[in-house]
Amino acid sequence: MAIGLGILAGLAMRLYLLRSDYRQYPSYPHGFISHLALGVVAAFIGAVAVPALLSGEFTAATFLALAAQQFREVRAMERTTLGNLESSELVSRGPAYIEGIARVFEARNYLVIAVALLVSGGAALVTVEVGVAMGIVAFVAASFLAQQESMGEVARVEPAPLSFDGPGLYVGDVFIMNVGLQASRRTILEHGLGAILAPKNDDARDTLANDGQRQAILHDVSVVLGVRRDVDEPEFTPLMRRDLESGRLALFIVPVEPDVESLLRTVERVPVLESSRGRALKAKAGRKASD
Repeated sequence: MAIGLGILAGLAMRLYLLRSDYRQYPSYPHGFISHLALGVVAAFIGAVAVPALLSGEFTAATFLALAAQQFREVRAMERTTLGNLESSELVSRGPAYIEGIARVFEARNYLVIAVALLVSGGAALVTVEVGVAMGIVAFVAASFLAQQESMGEVARVEPAPLSFDGPGLYVGDVFIMNVGLQASRRTILEHGLGAILAPKNDDARDTLANDGQRQAILHDVSVVLGVRRDVDEPEFTPLMRRDLESGRLALFIVPVEPDVESLLRTVERVPVLESSRGRALKAKAGRKASD
């Protein structure tokens, strides 16, 4: 009974976390099948751990170590899959975004193990009711841990006009690039959109300066709004440039769907990558502590 409850709870956790949207793989049936199969394995490992130990099968503890090794391979699988798809993207995700997605899928299997272990442990050690209650608590806690910080929490995103000063393209007062052809300038002014991302604090300033974070923003925006360009058309490539004085980012894109509100909402929903999290305030605190 305890093992069955643990497996069901772990599988339910994996189903809840297996959400596919415009940002992340998996988005195809075979991807779902692969991750659901791994979720069943993770749920089984977590569910049998406590009952096996209670039965004196101490070798069952080695399953947890083996699981950690196997689920590290999940990260490698995601990294390889998404890396192989990069060459087919008009606007790539970038290695930092790919690594962040890979880490997320590895961590989700560990959350499944933890939920299954707590449910089966509570049912085996106390009662089924206690196991179910622990499962509910673990489910809520795991859901909270699985959440990611978004760009809207670290930066203010506002629309900004596009303009030219000679061949120079500006978003607001931030220079983007030079555009030589008059036809390209007309297309940009007619269909292009711009936005300014202003950091809310010093940590956010560091985050916006990270090139991997910028590429993740450009990829998500291009996926949602589309890109009015083909291969080898650099003047219509989405770009972000940084104002070195203020730390603001200027975003430029020529979308298929010129919807300003969708642009702003999409930028706000881009996840903050672990590798780009600002460390300015922590560095200051460390220097003060050492003085």
